[in-house]
Amino acid sequence: MPPGLPGALSRSDRFDEYTRAALRRLQQRWERRLGRLQVAVEPVPPSDGPSWENSVPLARSFPAADGLPDRIILYRRPIEARAIDSRDLGLLILDVLVEQLSHLWRMPPEDVDPGFNQPPEWE
Repeated sequence: MPPGLPGALSRSDRFDEYTRAALRRLQQRWERRLGRLQVAVEPVPPSDGPSWENSVPLARSFPAADGLPDRIILYRRPIEARAIDSRDLGLLILDVLVEQLSHLWRMPPEDVDPGFNQPPEWE
């Protein structure tokens, strides 16, 4: 594929694009709070996860502490494995981000994003 076409993006690049699109959607409502949020993407979760986890996590969140802001780590391969197609991948990334923010901010996911579990209008 020639550079610049959607098919020319690697799976990792495409995942990053969907993550940025999801954050842009959320930023419309939460610009101030998201300005202090750090989001990272890792291929897979660490193998030394908590013993109570019975399944592979899609993400982890860490509340602000010791001068660090709220942080979310998305795990690309587990999320990709659950997506049916590329559109579903974008929706799943958005849902995972909303669920993690809901946990960090202690509010229902529908309050974080009123369109939670509804298809977003991607730009």
